[in-house]
Amino acid sequence: MEFDLINIIYQYSYFGIFLLLALGIIGLPIPDEILLATVGYFIFAGDLPMVPAVLSAFLGALTGITGSYYFGTVCGKPLLYKLGPKIGISDEKINKTQRFFSKYGKTALFFGYFVPGVRHLTAYFAGMYSLKFRQFAIYAYFGAVFWCSFFILIGYQLAGRWYIVMDVIHKIGIYAFSLLALCLIAWLIFKPKNKSTYSNEWFK
Repeated sequence: MEFDLINIIYQYSYFGIFLLLALGIIGLPIPDEILLATVGYFIFAGDLPMVPAVLSAFLGALTGITGSYYFGTVCGKPLLYKLGPKIGISDEKINKTQRFFSKYGKTALFFGYFVPGVRHLTAYFAGMYSLKFRQFAIYAYFGAVFWCSFFILIGYQLAGRWYIVMDVIHKIGIYAFSLLALCLIAWLIFKPKNKSTYSNEWFK
């Protein structure tokens, strides 16, 4: 699938990033994290300018999450149970997300992006439970920006070892990869500030 993503991004550029991410957030079976990491790789390689590429990812995520919110507001739970299985969202995922949202509320809109299957539904439940749009936007939009930036940065930082990253994702799955990515971000933030820090070790 990652090679299809590469071809789509090469052919449709920013619009391809925007559309794929918007549809992936709504619930279509698109590997969102791999898509974002691929964008980071393209930025590193010089195939995409950073600002428009990152902006198209942000706008795609915001469009998808806003669409899910309004679907939830208008259609409610019956349509979700009816159409969910047709786009890969099982009843089990729906029930899991409902429990997650009921327990953590608005916070789930921010952190739910990092849980595949959950991020597709938190906004829907926010709309279904009539969460005010302003409150929804504060948590969901900041969450989208953080999530997109997180995986784009992963793709950028590991660009020199891209095929190793793809192999790791296939072997351990996206959950474990997300955990590894979080550890990498923590290391980048808290690593000691000494001369060896700037040795460009990641790209050797």
